[in-house]
Amino acid sequence: MHPTGVDRGLAVLADPTRARILRMIRDAETGRVLVGNLAETLGLAQPTVSHHMRALLDEGVVERERDGRRVWYSLSPNSSDRVLALLGDPAQPVEPDIARISDDLSARFRGILSRETVAHYVADSHRLLAEGSRSPHLASRTAAFSATRLEDLARSNERDGAERPEVLFVCVQNAGRSQLAAAILRQLAGDRVVVRTAGSAPAGEVRAAIVNALDEIGVPIGGEFPKPLTDEAVKAADVVVTMGCGDACPIYPGRRYLDWELDDPVGRTPDQVRAIRDDIDRRVRALLGELISTASFVRLP
Repeated sequence: MHPTGVDRGLAVLADPTRARILRMIRDAETGRVLVGNLAETLGLAQPTVSHHMRALLDEGVVERERDGRRVWYSLSPNSSDRVLALLGDPAQPVEPDIARISDDLSARFRGILSRETVAHYVADSHRLLAEGSRSPHLASRTAAFSATRLEDLARSNERDGAERPEVLFVCVQNAGRSQLAAAILRQLAGDRVVVRTAGSAPAGEVRAAIVNALDEIGVPIGGEFPKPLTDEAVKAADVVVTMGCGDACPIYPGRRYLDWELDDPVGRTPDQVRAIRDDIDRRVRALLGELISTASFVRLP
């Protein structure tokens, strides 16, 4: 029995990667995207993304428009009902209740940081995240990012040393290499090491290829999301590991700086991403061995 046109259409739209592509086009500020941008965000090779776009074009769900050497893709006006049925209404960011978040964190850091300091960091964290992301989870991410920054601020103010070492992984978009390293270190170290990540120009989400590569080896990504590099994150760290972000990271005395030369997973095949993951895994294991072999870890001021 041969599939009908309806059956073929359902099969085309049921593919999870194509659903993500449609969602990205729908949520783009201009309503259109380039294949290169899709490939970078999805962590897939451009030919793979082009294959998916051809299927969506043939199904009449998207349209393309040539602009010189570039080809833009947008949703077909005639496909709005089908896309809505597939994706649902676009989620809108929930505006954070800044006062509530500040009150909760003020109670958490009472006796450590002033209410004014907490309020400043909550407002600033919201601003930084809102500038670089259209995530519908802006409110919860503001609370989480604020808490992390305040913890690092309190830690950097300590003068008696810290019980656990803190490692900061920094790459450009905080969506690939640094997330791989941080997730693996958290899995291996447990509570023995404080792990942070940041990006000099953070993306909106952790790349799907990175989440998949970690899931293959049983390492969860949890609720992690790309975060901007902040001064207090560097000050609180004992070890700062950079990965292709140049001189974006400020230098402070008493910190150990490592620069790991790693391939960028953007646009790589799944096997190439696995190779990058395994390279990072070896480096992380070696770093953890150094950290826990230090009998009396004392953080320099």
